[in-house]
Amino acid sequence: MILGSLALSAAGPAFSSDGPVADASHEAARPTFAADGTVHVPAFDLPPSSLSSKEARENLKYAAQLKQAGSPPKDISQARQGLDELMEPMVHMMTQEYPVNMNEAVIGGVPTRIFTPADKPVRQDRVLINVHGGAFSVCWDSCSKLESIPIAAVGGYKVVSVNYRMAPEHKHPAGLEDLVAVYRELLKSYDPRKIGIYGCSAGGSLTAQAASWLGQNNLPEPAAIGIFGAGGVPFRTGDSAYISAYVDGNFAAPKPNAEGDISDLTFGYFDGANMTSTVLAAAMYPDVLAKFPPALIITGSRAMDMSPAIYTNSMLLKAGRPSTLLVGEALGHCFIYSATLPEARDAFNIISRFFDDNMK
Repeated sequence: MILGSLALSAAGPAFSSDGPVADASHEAARPTFAADGTVHVPAFDLPPSSLSSKEARENLKYAAQLKQAGSPPKDISQARQGLDELMEPMVHMMTQEYPVNMNEAVIGGVPTRIFTPADKPVRQDRVLINVHGGAFSVCWDSCSKLESIPIAAVGGYKVVSVNYRMAPEHKHPAGLEDLVAVYRELLKSYDPRKIGIYGCSAGGSLTAQAASWLGQNNLPEPAAIGIFGAGGVPFRTGDSAYISAYVDGNFAAPKPNAEGDISDLTFGYFDGANMTSTVLAAAMYPDVLAKFPPALIITGSRAMDMSPAIYTNSMLLKAGRPSTLLVGEALGHCFIYSATLPEARDAFNIISRFFDDNMK
């Protein structure tokens, strides 16, 4: 490491006991550092990770065939329809891999979809609540299925997926209110120690919001929570918001002086909200985290949510709460949506074991 640092100012090539450290072309590609701490990163090529599965590396090759994504549709109906059409093949594959039964029900005045395994007994004494992703505005139909089907099938769980109110028709805290309403109703039939809550992306954020809100409003916490593709702080915060923008490309980097602003993605869901409140930024408040149930946090090393996930895990541990962090190597946002990835299948088993271990 010292030799590498010295090479920054050396006139000739640097050497270690194993041979040359860098040639002239690599020297020209070094980052530079501004007085305010900003790092100026030169252009570079990021190859598929040698630690990823074959399937994950093949997915990166497929990305070369995709058209460059444009700006999100301004019309919410177009956005919802377009996303469901895009994700339909993924949903079809998930239903083929993991057989489940699906039924609609209203719980606590909120529309829900109930998933149960088709080929094994349902665990009658426990239930999971799923909160789907979709930028607080889209993806009820597709994301609900992608997040609930594998967990119901693998774990033998009854999974209740919440069709919470979204933008632009509604604003925060509508989604949180609907999640809490379903939870309150399920408390009439289930011991809280037999209830788990989880979700990906917006759903992961809502899960963290619920854990914060419940602890501050004298309602029992669930047995455990799963915060996937999110953290206990707003999206587009931390290093990964910038790094992911240029190595994954699904989400643009924050605008200058606007870290944490996701208004371009959420159709105004958080308009007027205090984004550093104890509910929306729970990971910033140790006294709030001290009441959290055990948490499983899942992210990818190329995901824009990696920094919020890492920060939330670290702060939970600092607050003395059990937390487990699973990071998918070279994977992006909500990689668990892909039934073909071994890393996703591993995650399904880990999620099921996590809830099993915390509902005994």
